[in-house]
Amino acid sequence: MSDRIPAGLARRIRLVLFDVDGVLTDGGLYIGRSEKGDAVELKRFDITDGLGVHMLVWSGLRVALVSGRESPATRLRAAELGIECYEDAGARKIPLVAKLVERHGVSWDEVAFVADDLADLPVLRRVGLPVAVANAVPEVRAACRWVTSRPGGHGAVREFAEALLKARGEWGRLVDEYCRIRSGEVETTTEPAAGGAKERVHDGRTR
Repeated sequence: MSDRIPAGLARRIRLVLFDVDGVLTDGGLYIGRSEKGDAVELKRFDITDGLGVHMLVWSGLRVALVSGRESPATRLRAAELGIECYEDAGARKIPLVAKLVERHGVSWDEVAFVADDLADLPVLRRVGLPVAVANAVPEVRAACRWVTSRPGGHGAVREFAEALLKARGEWGRLVDEYCRIRSGEVETTTEPAAGGAKERVHDGRTR
């Protein structure tokens, strides 16, 4: 398996999808109840992945989360990142992705999907760029064109975003424009790339 994503393949991608549990998180869940007795579910997300997602959006790519679990924490993270979130409690992901493909007018060959477990295999076998995180099960790793060196929940999404954008020849420009924002040369609401989402800053850090 190549250490780099092939440039031609990377430039063909128009829609990037991420599984959540085990990809944006380490797969762990914190479950309990509030003082009122309501169920509470918490997840840990890696802050560096957030900037990776923003970079993908700023480049003009469509980005969404596709999860086999319904989770308020997942929806909250998606809203914070300003991206779409699709969930199916039965982990039937093909219908979810089919809706996204139709909605955004792309083909399956123009989709990248980053995943870790068996429920992701049907989608991985259809998309143009199937990607596994380092902690993915052997069956998923075998089905993928590229594997991250970092595990899910520990910068795997950031690693993939950087690799994809470097292969597309866009990473350096995006970093330069991001630094211009951080240096105060432009307003924080400036879009680093045509069609990209506006940066949102909270407590001085990009999420």
